[in-house]
Amino acid sequence: MTKPFASSADLTEKTATLEELADGVYAYTAQGDPNVGAVVGADAVLCVEARATPYMAQKWMDELRTRTDVPIRDLVLTHYHAVRTLGAAAFGAQRIISSQTTLELIHERGQQDWESEAGRMPRLFAGAETIPGLTIPTETFTDRTSVDLGGRVVELLHLGRGHTEGDIVVWLPEERICFAGDLVEGEAALYTGDAIHLDWMSSTLDGVAALGAQTMVGGRGRVMRGSDEVRAGIDQTRGFLQTMRAQVEPVLTGGGTLKEAFDAAHAALEPAYGTWPIFEHCMPFNVSRLWDELSGIARPRIWTAERDREVWAQLQS
Repeated sequence: MTKPFASSADLTEKTATLEELADGVYAYTAQGDPNVGAVVGADAVLCVEARATPYMAQKWMDELRTRTDVPIRDLVLTHYHAVRTLGAAAFGAQRIISSQTTLELIHERGQQDWESEAGRMPRLFAGAETIPGLTIPTETFTDRTSVDLGGRVVELLHLGRGHTEGDIVVWLPEERICFAGDLVEGEAALYTGDAIHLDWMSSTLDGVAALGAQTMVGGRGRVMRGSDEVRAGIDQTRGFLQTMRAQVEPVLTGGGTLKEAFDAAHAALEPAYGTWPIFEHCMPFNVSRLWDELSGIARPRIWTAERDREVWAQLQS
């Protein structure tokens, strides 16, 4: 029997929690929903991620305003996915900052991604009528840049391709706090449907680990506190990717089918990761993309709402 499509049956609202990680540094987490954050300086606030709709983003802004009235100047997008970008209008930010690659991906596939994600995760798109259109970054960079908020400098780093081709992390070197986007998850399953798996599991995660973060906010899941928890989060992320490759690659090279590869990867990952948020949702898209990558399709194919349903029917049944 086919399972409910993606997260379409996940309609129960999650409890959101505002956590202060250091003086003026905040994470807003919600039981496996996408995490967001903020960094407050003397002159300006930098917000990390935008949520899926201005309506959803405003809930976060209302919580943040209980802690600070410093104006929001900068909104940083760690990558192009709709659940991270389309709520930008709620912030009134002077600048929307991303990697140059993320800007290019929004132009190339942002509309299809919006339609795809809204179908997969309808609960996250509450207030969809408030979205004015695609979010277009106003400033971009290639490898690294910094933002001075007044007495606090935040670094933005592209450490390599991973969850998407354009991922960045937000790094506070003095506090040793990293907002890692979806390059690392805090006990939440990985989504790899737009990934460059081989880079991600090796050099990119090596770059994240080399920062030496003492606190890490992943794309989903709980905040990782202390070097041991940060290391465990990176290791769990790498282990997920390595296990998936170890199951999919032999099926591909042995002349097997995509469905056989999916079944093998699902069976190997489910004991450790199966109870974590969005595991079942992610797996068909993950295996499909990894199969493509190992077959020589270097860049991820664009997900459309129609392709989503086709892959789901093929694999999650």
